[in-house]
Amino acid sequence: MKSNTHQKGFSLIELLIVVAIIGIIAAIAIPNLLASRRAANEASAIASIRTMTSAEATYAATVGQGAYGTLALLNGQGLIDSVLANADVTPKSGYLFNATPSGAGTAASPFAYVTGTAPAQYSGVTATGTRKFCSDTTGVVNAVTAADSTPASASCAGTPIGNN
Repeated sequence: MKSNTHQKGFSLIELLIVVAIIGIIAAIAIPNLLASRRAANEASAIASIRTMTSAEATYAATVGQGAYGTLALLNGQGLIDSVLANADVTPKSGYLFNATPSGAGTAASPFAYVTGTAPAQYSGVTATGTRKFCSDTTGVVNAVTAADSTPASASCAGTPIGNN
């Protein structure tokens, strides 16, 4: 009978060490991946707010006769796409959006608007973002730490983007 003293392959200990190393690498990489995704979602939200700000100005100068529009009105004029127009219900890149026009167009109550966005999930491991963004008739995009998933609609407060 011949003995098998020259077996080839990996021992159980060697395989367990490899699995442990892969686990350590994953534990380091996954939080960075999630942080990168949140940063990308926030960058997309800021770009969308800027798009909405431009769309509001165009709407008011053309068909709005000085008045601003809602997401549906802006989409109806082809100023924003349907994904952004429906982002008040279905998140776009993890953020919910709204556009709230106001005013009666008089000296006492001039036309105004607030566009806002908030992360659909603002805390925990599954957070899609950590800040809310808004803009109003000034055209300045402001940011504030998210404490809920409701986009700004009445007023736009926070720190202007790029000044923090």
